[in-house]
Amino acid sequence: MFAFIARQPILDRHKEVFAYELFFRDGKNNCYPSVERDAETTKLIAKNYQTLNLDDISCSKKSFINFQPETLLSGLPAYLNPENVVVELVADRSDNNRLLDMCKHVKKMGYKVVLEDSSLEPSWNEYLPFIDMLKVNTNFENLDFLSKNVNRFIDANVQLIADKVDTQDSFSIFSDMGFDYFQGYFFARPITVSNKNLPTSKLTLVELMGASSSESFDVESVNSVIEHDVGLSYMLLRFINNPAINKRYKITSLRHALNYMGEVEIKKFIALLALANLNDDKPLELLHLSLVRAKFCDLLGTEQNIGNNPPTAFLVGLFSMLDALLDQKMESLIEKLPLVDEVKEALCGGQNDLSVYLMLVKAFESGNWLKVIRISKILNIDQKLLHSLFNQAILWGNGVRQSISPHFPKSRA
Repeated sequence: MFAFIARQPILDRHKEVFAYELFFRDGKNNCYPSVERDAETTKLIAKNYQTLNLDDISCSKKSFINFQPETLLSGLPAYLNPENVVVELVADRSDNNRLLDMCKHVKKMGYKVVLEDSSLEPSWNEYLPFIDMLKVNTNFENLDFLSKNVNRFIDANVQLIADKVDTQDSFSIFSDMGFDYFQGYFFARPITVSNKNLPTSKLTLVELMGASSSESFDVESVNSVIEHDVGLSYMLLRFINNPAINKRYKITSLRHALNYMGEVEIKKFIALLALANLNDDKPLELLHLSLVRAKFCDLLGTEQNIGNNPPTAFLVGLFSMLDALLDQKMESLIEKLPLVDEVKEALCGGQNDLSVYLMLVKAFESGNWLKVIRISKILNIDQKLLHSLFNQAILWGNGVRQSISPHFPKSRA
């Protein structure tokens, strides 16, 4: 259904995903596309490009969607379920009466309404009965004014969303202030960057990562590590037998998997397995984002015909948030991994083909379509193909994440 789209997570106080805000490239100002495609265009997109349903994009969480007024007034498509879709409206002081009418109209349709505004002016009080949430840009300069004004929204049972939360300190400030939800990449930042030694248990996982990133592969040494750790053995079998990865065979051991899947795929798998076990005290979305990045970079590397043993593109995407997972500087972590030079360079901020892949996937994550266009020209690859690869990566990440968290809802086919 949707071929050209991006998403950004909205997390709760426990840093678990509450919803995703969706950004549509084929709609004005990232809004939901207001003009229905003709049948031939829809058929062409479905045939040639990987397309997603809302449940696929948002992993069956709520979807925050910005709509043009004309789309709202004409009535929303029946496939948009008010239980799962939250309508986002941007405050426009030039026509307050129209905005208030729009809030009332959307509420009558059965949807929850989130109003995006940073002023918190008293003039917005008349909106309170007709909105469910208020989104505030945390770049707002006067924090004292903000803290004194949030209570009138809390008292009116309007939930507060802090937007542009890009540091752990900002998350703490706005959480203490009474905000309910948080949007931004604060969860992907190290809490405290230090050079303390890693626990022995995590050093073992880092060693597994190293095994996956070398040209040679010592199956016996890797197998001995996994066999002596019940948790790793269990996770390995869950991963390998996940339909998103392996639809053909029932795998019973690492050696069995190696025979069926081949050395390169097993290397990716071991790296993924190790990273998942580093995620014990971190938001699950951090790992999910790493999965999508890994698959997107891997698919892009295949399109660009770069070598895959070791699977450098996959590893760059997968390890791109290692510093946030372990709360250490990326440079010090990379020293512990026998990665090839081009992977090290890309992860540490250098400039090469792999670092361009990382820039591209980050542009997709934020819905920075101009940057997507610019990088697609640098790579000389069709933009629509890039969107298809990103969609495939989302579906793959959703499927693998189900193996990591048994409570994570399944994506619908």
